[in-house]
Amino acid sequence: MDANTWILIDKLRQWLDDEAAPAAEQDRRLLRVLKIGEEYGEVAEAVHGALAANPRKGSSHTWADVEKELCDVIVTSMVALSTLAPDAEKLLNERLEHLVERVGVE
Repeated sequence: MDANTWILIDKLRQWLDDEAAPAAEQDRRLLRVLKIGEEYGEVAEAVHGALAANPRKGSSHTWADVEKELCDVIVTSMVALSTLAPDAEKLLNERLEHLVERVGVE
């Protein structure tokens, strides 16, 4: 990720803070985390559509749709993380380094 990524994430988080219905801080945090589940559901729907797994709907999505929905999950997760953690970028980088180290790749 380049430096601009977290600037854009912060803009989205700030927009949500400004435009969403007023909520207590704990509720806002919870809602941002729950939104990840909603976005994941859209990925699952797109996968089913790309595989034409639902005979009633047929081939309703493409793999490009799946990719777009996965991006939405990532962005939503980053917004949620930035809502919970004051230094989300540092936290994510440290976690990513830990995961790479844990599996033994360099």
